[in-house]
Amino acid sequence: MKNLLFLLFICVATHTSVVATELVLPESVTKDDTALAASMQQLAKQVLKLCEQSACNLNNDTLFRVQSAAGLHGKALLTLEHLKKIKVDKNGELIASLVPFYVVAQVQNGLWSNEPSLKRVFAQVFRTVFASFDNKRASKAIQWFKRDVKETHRAFDLVLEKHKHKTKISRVAAIELLRHFQHYQAHQLWAPFVGSLIAEDDDKRYIIDKNVLITMPDGAHVAAMIVRPKNNKKTLPTLLNFTIYHNAEKEFAKIRESAARGYAGAVAYTRGKGHSPDRPIPYEHDGEDASNVINWLSKQTWSDGRVGMFGGSYDGFTQWAALKHLPPALKTIVPYVANNPGDGLPMENNIFLFVNYAWPFYTTNNKTLDNEIYSDHKRWNELNEKWYQSGKSYREVDTVDGLENKWLQRWLLHPSYDKYWQDMVPYKDEFAKLNIPVLTITGYYDDGQQSALHYLKEHYKYNSNAEHYLLIGPYDHFGAQAVKKSSTLRSYTIDPVAHFDTSEITYQWMDHIFYGAQKPSLLKDKINYQVMGDNKWKHAPSIEKQSNEVLTLYLSNLKSGDKNQLTPAYPSESGFLYQEVDFSDRKTSNNDYYPYPIVGKKPDLSNGYSFISAPFDTEIEVSGTFSGEIKATINKKDMDIGVVLYEVMPNGALFHLSYFLGRASYAKDMSKRSLLTPYKVTSIPFDKTRMVSRKLSKGSRLLVTLNINKNPFAQINYGTGKDVSDENISDAKEPLQIKWHNNSSINVPIYRAID
Repeated sequence: MKNLLFLLFICVATHTSVVATELVLPESVTKDDTALAASMQQLAKQVLKLCEQSACNLNNDTLFRVQSAAGLHGKALLTLEHLKKIKVDKNGELIASLVPFYVVAQVQNGLWSNEPSLKRVFAQVFRTVFASFDNKRASKAIQWFKRDVKETHRAFDLVLEKHKHKTKISRVAAIELLRHFQHYQAHQLWAPFVGSLIAEDDDKRYIIDKNVLITMPDGAHVAAMIVRPKNNKKTLPTLLNFTIYHNAEKEFAKIRESAARGYAGAVAYTRGKGHSPDRPIPYEHDGEDASNVINWLSKQTWSDGRVGMFGGSYDGFTQWAALKHLPPALKTIVPYVANNPGDGLPMENNIFLFVNYAWPFYTTNNKTLDNEIYSDHKRWNELNEKWYQSGKSYREVDTVDGLENKWLQRWLLHPSYDKYWQDMVPYKDEFAKLNIPVLTITGYYDDGQQSALHYLKEHYKYNSNAEHYLLIGPYDHFGAQAVKKSSTLRSYTIDPVAHFDTSEITYQWMDHIFYGAQKPSLLKDKINYQVMGDNKWKHAPSIEKQSNEVLTLYLSNLKSGDKNQLTPAYPSESGFLYQEVDFSDRKTSNNDYYPYPIVGKKPDLSNGYSFISAPFDTEIEVSGTFSGEIKATINKKDMDIGVVLYEVMPNGALFHLSYFLGRASYAKDMSKRSLLTPYKVTSIPFDKTRMVSRKLSKGSRLLVTLNINKNPFAQINYGTGKDVSDENISDAKEPLQIKWHNNSSINVPIYRAID
């Protein structure tokens, strides 16, 4: 919501001579809800008077909001009319985010007429404004009406709280407060009426069926909704979202947008969700069901026989799951941050993770979503530590919580990437048959990036002629899917050029595939990536071609200050670093690998080892995925390791680049466990790391940390050779003893400018 407010309420810098000027803050602003509007009106008039006296330069975007808060609705409307000439999109129309405020301004100004009914005035203005919109413009504007009034109230209260018990307020702070108030006040005005008016407008524009029930060959049922533009005499391609996240209002907005863009918009749900009479089952049937839905859609009288899919996270998985069955009508997919069950969540490189422990309850407890249990963050955060301190096996984690986690227990039966997981999405040479165009979108700091890249790498591995594009930049799991990227991600301020609209790119791609339009301009080659710190996009034909050099650096046992050397020279003499890990010790944790924050992180280096390179004598660019090979000798049969790659900037601060987390016994084959031989040197190769692109300045260095994974955020591998899910603290009698050999190495892809 803060990001939304920032987008809506941009205020330009004003004369510094008046920035510090203080205004009287009416006492009732923070103490009396009933007098709030009058108090804010008084404050707004103070701001306007001050600006008149000191020639303070409020832009139109700020001015109309302050005028509105002051109750000067006629002036606010005139200011908005001026703003309409400036705040326009590429078609010369008022940007969609301002449409709700334009409607409200006209309504508030119209209330001075003889019409006594606010409801009738609002309806009249809304209908008049929307009558001039085509479907696409109406759909975009509606999205800005459909915000939760509770969220805007909360945002206003957060700003108001900063001024509690104050009697003075600066002009800048007053404008911030008034902006939030104006948004909240406007939202309060339209909230009671807009739902029925939107439905009325939709009925004029679209053919809507919210109660489709499609029968599967095995007798199960899949619920669906379909929206098509009215007065369309041609058959249409269909854009399908297939999801387990049943939120009818949210999904309807998405498929309305598809219909507004000239497609039939459809959403179908995992069997058992919505009005499907079956029980919800995640993952297991989605591929077959989505494929059957695609076949059904292609045969409808309004269909031209072609279907495209798009969506993120779970909805990214369902696209690959459908593609496994090669439905002839499926012509393209656009998966964002796609999950790969069994190789991302619920486990990564064969280690089960806590991060989505509550997800099965959220998605399978009912026909929609169990928001109540899922939003109990205190419960789930505390469960990690409770389980860690209990010493119980990972299979017993739900006994610590007190609520059986049936789906987790089912997944724990498959610690290898076995047939259970392989049957869900394309596997190995099945990728060779996938010949439709694909656009993958993900982020450097997307927790599921490994899954998204798995599909890309496997597709090209088995089909060298694949038409598969990647779009990647400094985004997390949600940012990669967002219309508006957050300007700051975990303390890192993203480059201005990194901002793009994921939805808009998607529809540009679909228009390219289905209507022969130009490919999105950002897709200049197969791999399209934003170079952090360089404010530019680069493009390469493959991941390997992102770099023109690979630095091989060895994890030396020689010291460099309080760290060890990360050196390009192969060790002249064999050596090792010794580490001992007591799994019965629950006062400490090992392996601080997660990229939070990205800039300025101070990782716990009290255990494990860290290795630092010499400073770079020129600027370089780290672009691609790093890999390596750990040589180790242990006294047990297995271990889980973590390797983290940082930039040490010239000022000494760390920039988190990438990391690897994996189980040694699956290093060579994630589908088959090969236990280590105690006291024998073992080679542990790894390459399933996060892609990153970052410009490093002259004087920067690389830092690598190496450790055993022992913490509350994942399974604990005690090294007995038993199923790790069954190991518990009684298996911690003998500490894990490791010799990290000095011929262990990492490979870092870099790009050096060619003179």
